[in-house]
Amino acid sequence: MILAGFGLLALPAPAVARDFAQTDQTAVRLMSAVTAAGSDSVLPFGIEIVLQPGWKTYWRSPGDAGFPPSVEIAGSENVAAAELAFPAPHRFELFGLQTFGYGEKVVFPLRVTPQRPGEAVNLKAHLRYLVCEQICIPYEHDLDLALPAGSPALSEDAAAISEAQALVPDDGSRARWRLTDVKIVGETLSVAARSEGDAFAAPDLLVEGPSGLLFGKPETRIAGGGHEVRFDLPVERVGQAPDVATSELVFTMVDGAHGLEQRVVPANFVGVAGGMPALPTIWPMLLIAWLGGLILNVMPCVLPVLILKLSSVLEKAGEARRDLRASFVASAAGIVSAFAILAAILIGLKLSGQGIGWGIQFQQPVFLGVLAAICLVFAANVWGWFQVPVPAFAGGIAAAADRAETKRPRRAAFLQGVLATVLATPCSAPFVGSAVGFALAQGPFEIAFIFIALGLGLATPYLAIAAFPALVGWLPRPGPWMRWLKRILGLSLLGTALWLLFVLGQQMGWWQREADDDGIAWVPFEESAIAAEVAKGQVVFVDVTAAWCLTCRANKEFVLKRDPVLSALGAANVTPMLADWTDPDPAISSYLAGFGRYGIPMNVVYGPGAPEGILLPELLTSEAVMDALKAAK
Repeated sequence: MILAGFGLLALPAPAVARDFAQTDQTAVRLMSAVTAAGSDSVLPFGIEIVLQPGWKTYWRSPGDAGFPPSVEIAGSENVAAAELAFPAPHRFELFGLQTFGYGEKVVFPLRVTPQRPGEAVNLKAHLRYLVCEQICIPYEHDLDLALPAGSPALSEDAAAISEAQALVPDDGSRARWRLTDVKIVGETLSVAARSEGDAFAAPDLLVEGPSGLLFGKPETRIAGGGHEVRFDLPVERVGQAPDVATSELVFTMVDGAHGLEQRVVPANFVGVAGGMPALPTIWPMLLIAWLGGLILNVMPCVLPVLILKLSSVLEKAGEARRDLRASFVASAAGIVSAFAILAAILIGLKLSGQGIGWGIQFQQPVFLGVLAAICLVFAANVWGWFQVPVPAFAGGIAAAADRAETKRPRRAAFLQGVLATVLATPCSAPFVGSAVGFALAQGPFEIAFIFIALGLGLATPYLAIAAFPALVGWLPRPGPWMRWLKRILGLSLLGTALWLLFVLGQQMGWWQREADDDGIAWVPFEESAIAAEVAKGQVVFVDVTAAWCLTCRANKEFVLKRDPVLSALGAANVTPMLADWTDPDPAISSYLAGFGRYGIPMNVVYGPGAPEGILLPELLTSEAVMDALKAAK
């Protein structure tokens, strides 16, 4: 899969061909990123046009004048198709006309599909293009380039073609852009966008539409500390042009080397904020969120609380079904209420411009201290040890909880549900990362709906027993084994408290945070260093982790610290990079957001074959890691 990214190796092979077709205004050549055809189904070619100062050539939609470059491949050997891609253009103004194109030099990526992969390819490209300064001159060239059969290496032109491909606008993922609003106001098209990455500098918006719809130069307003922009474009209808509101438009937003391209029908656009989400667009993610919440019940963070609840039920097996139902409904209400409160907090933080994420409360020492005390209280409650010399405030809380369990069982059950939610937040599980990432990249309504769905998923076992109390009859009868179970549950809660105090001690500097002796030569995370490593031919494995993330610890113990992954990460051509999110770190938060993630663990593999990164699942497997390392290499 070297053709997926064709990053620059330290010692590139000689160029396949470097001959230019010359004119007075231009120098043009056909080039390839590889030296042989290999067996891939798509080969990365490119067309380079070097222009004399002051001259320009055109984008696929030239604007008020000009015509775009075109390529014909008649006479080629073993070539089924060739697709020309266009890097992000610039806006030019000449005699009051608005045109879009390129000056100085441009490389157009050309994706060539062989008819018979694995055999030699002889590409004959007839290029037609236009260049303009004060006058315009059309040119045509016949270019050809042959690739022999055999194993390919990267050519000296691989970097130039890779850079050009990176300039072709995508859906906004690379720059972390997204459209937030599209509307028609009178004769004006108004488009808003937001950047979760770098602030906007000089953004521009180019709009393509059906024949007869003309879009003028936008009036641009930047706000939100440079992270929000709104474009207002005048719209003119000529002849029998269709209604702009119901027409499919192609938006190309550019800002320096970054670009976004998206097809939009203004009347159908659903923004990410400022209104209720359309249920048909969100219900699949609601289902994913519910499944993620359900799976959280069997994660090590939450399972002790569920078992604790069931053991308390066994002790009161003779209770009326009405009381049993009420107890489990109260626990479910505690879970959903806690998720609703968490959603409200995250919405408030997002609206205030703060960094947000799943589990970020564990970056706060006060939260860690309070939660550790609560776990100690619950452990004492399980063992009946309220008389042990715990701090006075903890003893008071425990005694109150004990009285509540006797006099107000529903309140105690509600608090158990809240605890289950709090303990769930440092854990991730299948579907949870996807759901949380989707929610936190959207608006307040989406965040609220997704988090309520997560809460309902976590509460499902409680609601199931509330709906069908006879399920309790399937559990073993009470007996001496329950005393041992309660001791084990108490130990698990005590272990959780000690773990929280350990993380708290690291954050407060009570003891030095030492690197985990896992046999992996980690280097500190630096996002800007990833591209440099890939350019040297390295594979980069990024592990975003934290001391409070139990799922991260499980991934390390059961996958990363074991062969074959451990040996692979120790190879000379692999750079393991560790991003420690134990404490708040805006750079890591921004990196997570770039992948639509707002919680950890997150692991990404980069390399010459995957310069944009391969995102791994939250729960790692040796097969997933090894496959990604191989693909990136």
